[in-house]
Amino acid sequence: MEYLELKKLLKFSLKEKEIIKKLEMPEDAFLPLIFSIRFGGDWSLNKNSKKVMSIKEKITRYDKEKKIGYTLEIVYLFLNPILLSQEGTVHRLEKCSNKKERELVKRPYKVIVGSEYILKATMDPLESTIRLKKVNSPLEFTGSSAYGVSHEIEHLEKGEIKGKPFWEFKYLIDD
Repeated sequence: MEYLELKKLLKFSLKEKEIIKKLEMPEDAFLPLIFSIRFGGDWSLNKNSKKVMSIKEKITRYDKEKKIGYTLEIVYLFLNPILLSQEGTVHRLEKCSNKKERELVKRPYKVIVGSEYILKATMDPLESTIRLKKVNSPLEFTGSSAYGVSHEIEHLEKGEIKGKPFWEFKYLIDD
């Protein structure tokens, strides 16, 4: 990494530390949000009787006439999340960072999540900003975000994700 890039990264990291202090959150509780912002995806952490998860949503806005658009990323950070309800069943293949291969799992299509504290981070690629806002519980998620909630809560409650290995599938050739 170039010196100037490293300097910018360190400055950004110091700003993160300042934000954590302003929000009066334990530093560990902020880690899933930092990981979602830096590496993408959903994350969870179970430490010192605190359960924390971050869930990422993507919203793409596209102007058909100008043929240009952008994707907002919204990351929700939950402190001690609770799955209040779930609806529907979706069979899907998932790859968890703890495992090398994907597995077939069942996830709800819709979930409602409660939490002691929820922080919403909106990443805008046009403004190059990350806007933070405390939001009220509970929140509803559908589709991919609901799958992410279910996956991360499973990590927090059970540790490991269990599903049917992909190698139990059969190849078929259609004529």
